[in-house]
Amino acid sequence: MKTKYVFFFLIILFGFSKSAFSQLIEDKFPVFKNGEKITYDAVYNWGFIWLNAGVVQFSVTETKYQNEDAYHFNSVGTSLKSYDWFFKVRDYFQSYADKNTLRPYFFERNTYEDGYKVLERCNFNYTDSLVYTKVQKTDKPYTEDTLKIRQNAFDLMSAVYYTRNIDFDKYKINDKIPVRILLDNEFFDLYIRYLGKEILETHDKRKFKTMKFSVLLIEGTIFKGGEDLYVWVTDDFNRVPVLVEAKILIGSVKAALSTTENLKYPLSSEIK
Repeated sequence: MKTKYVFFFLIILFGFSKSAFSQLIEDKFPVFKNGEKITYDAVYNWGFIWLNAGVVQFSVTETKYQNEDAYHFNSVGTSLKSYDWFFKVRDYFQSYADKNTLRPYFFERNTYEDGYKVLERCNFNYTDSLVYTKVQKTDKPYTEDTLKIRQNAFDLMSAVYYTRNIDFDKYKINDKIPVRILLDNEFFDLYIRYLGKEILETHDKRKFKTMKFSVLLIEGTIFKGGEDLYVWVTDDFNRVPVLVEAKILIGSVKAALSTTENLKYPLSSEIK
């Protein structure tokens, strides 16, 4: 089962183009703060079999990048030791982004998934409107490339944090919201579909007021393509994904919210 990007589905929660800037919650921007950490349990389902497969953590740090104020976004995904025999995962993603606009300066993906390795680095040069990429994969030759930066594009990590600042209340049910991401040396124009509000009960019996979306996926990798990924996001100013559920080529995967630390706002969406 050569399922590359096992934890990728959580990174690609959703992302918008900057055409959505007018829809920002401007008086709350940004909706996260230095020191925020969010952890998820990753679960794999195949028929009647459910396996607690791993843990994924996202974190935010204020820093400098080439003398500019920036956020450093990190995500680490690891399979549980009891699952390593079946499919060992050690995934690391990071992004440096402008503190005021969240547009990316640098992105890195360093992943190991069942023997398949990827090392990808992207440097964004806005003076020349170019992005310089370096990619090394187990099954392909090392490549270096230079791409023209397309307007309103994010890398995967900066897209996740940018979109948490969107004022979703300004959208109607079934509205499509555009997405532009840089992935594997290509720019993709995708969208998510807003599906309305819903009370969600998690596997550990916590209840949240949420907003639900479906995400148009890129066909290939582990995904079938189409809107087979669903995301439930807290209906409060934190905009934290509570549950991500996706059908993959074999079975399905879920990422369920486990813990939060140093949120900027109270988790008022949780129903006690």
